[in-house]
Amino acid sequence: MTKSPFLINLSYLFPQPTGLATYARNLYPYLSSLNPTLLISQTVPNFNCYPVPADMTPAQGTKGNIKRLLWTQFQLAKIYQIHQASLLFSPIPEAPLYRSSRYIITVHDLIPLRFPQRKSLLTLYFKFSFPKLLAQAEHILCNSQATADDLLNYFGVPASKMTPTLLAYDKNHFYPDANPDYSTPYFLYVGRPDPHKNLSRLITAFANLPNKLYQLWIAGKPDPRYTPILKQQITELSITEQVKFLDYVSYDALPKIINNALALVFPSLWEGFGLPVLEAMACGTPVITSNLSSLPEVVGDAGLLINPYQTEEITDVMNRIIIDEKLRSQLRTLGLQRAKQFSWQKTGQETIEVLQRYL
Repeated sequence: MTKSPFLINLSYLFPQPTGLATYARNLYPYLSSLNPTLLISQTVPNFNCYPVPADMTPAQGTKGNIKRLLWTQFQLAKIYQIHQASLLFSPIPEAPLYRSSRYIITVHDLIPLRFPQRKSLLTLYFKFSFPKLLAQAEHILCNSQATADDLLNYFGVPASKMTPTLLAYDKNHFYPDANPDYSTPYFLYVGRPDPHKNLSRLITAFANLPNKLYQLWIAGKPDPRYTPILKQQITELSITEQVKFLDYVSYDALPKIINNALALVFPSLWEGFGLPVLEAMACGTPVITSNLSSLPEVVGDAGLLINPYQTEEITDVMNRIIIDEKLRSQLRTLGLQRAKQFSWQKTGQETIEVLQRYL
C-alpha cells in the first residue's frame, strides 16, 4: 500500500447520491495532483485507495450514519497514524475529535440547527460535536458565502478561517436538449421532502393556479416521515391527477426530466447551495426559487426569486411562467449565461489552493 501524507475521507459515498455526495464525487478527481489516498469503499483507477466499509452511508439510514460517526472517531484516527498523514480533507463536516489529526472540512449548511428536529441524530451532532469540530479544524471550506455567514453568526468562526468554494455542475451532462418534449407541461421540484424544503407550500401554491392543465412533478426519494403527509394534502386539495411523485431520479435520467419541465420550482426555506437550481439553469430551464440563504448567490438575476413563506407569491410567479412565453425565453438565455460561471474545475482549483497551504 502506498503511503501518502494526504487523505481524503469518502466513506459516505453511495450509488444514489444527493447533494453532499455529488459534491465529493465531482471534486476529488480534480485533486489528483496532490497525490491523495482516498478512504473509499471501492477502487478508483489512478488513485491510491484505502478500503473502508461500504455500509456507513446515508443509504443505510440512521444505522449507517451512526456506524460512520463511530468509525470516524475510532478507526479514522488510526488510519491517519498508519499513513503518517499530515492532513485529512473531509468533504463533509466529520473528522476525529480530541486527536492529533490535522484536518480541513467542508461545511454545507447549518440546517440541523436552523430547523432542529427532536431526537434527530444530526441535530444532536450539530449541537454538541460540531462546535468542537470547527474549533479543531485547520481551515473550513464553505459551499457558499451564506454558509460562511452562518458559521460566523452561530459560532463566531473568523472569516480568515473560512473559504467559500461554490459548487458546480457537469457541463457534459447538464445542457439544453435540442428537442425538449413539452407535450405534458409540468413544473418540477428536485430534492428531498424534508419540511424545510417547503413542499407543502409549493403544493398549495400549485393547487391555486387558475389553469388546471399543468402538472407538478416531484423528483426525490420518498421519506416515510414526510411523503405520506404530502400525499394526504394532495388528496385533500383534489389534485391527485395533477401531482406526480417520481421517486429517486437517476443521475443519467435527470437532465431529460429537467429539460422537459416548464420550470424548476425550488422554494426551499434554506439551502447551503442548491444544486438543482444550477443544474436547471445549465439546461436552460427557467428557475423559480427562494430569495433566502445561498439561492440568490447561485441564481443572480437569471431566475425568479420569491418569498418562500408567501404561498400567493409562489402561485403568481408560476402563473407568470405559464402565460408569458417571452419571460420563459429570457430566463432560458439568462440561465445558460449564469451557469457558465460555475465549473468543477474552478471549484477544484480553489480547493487545491486552500489545501496546499496546509500540506
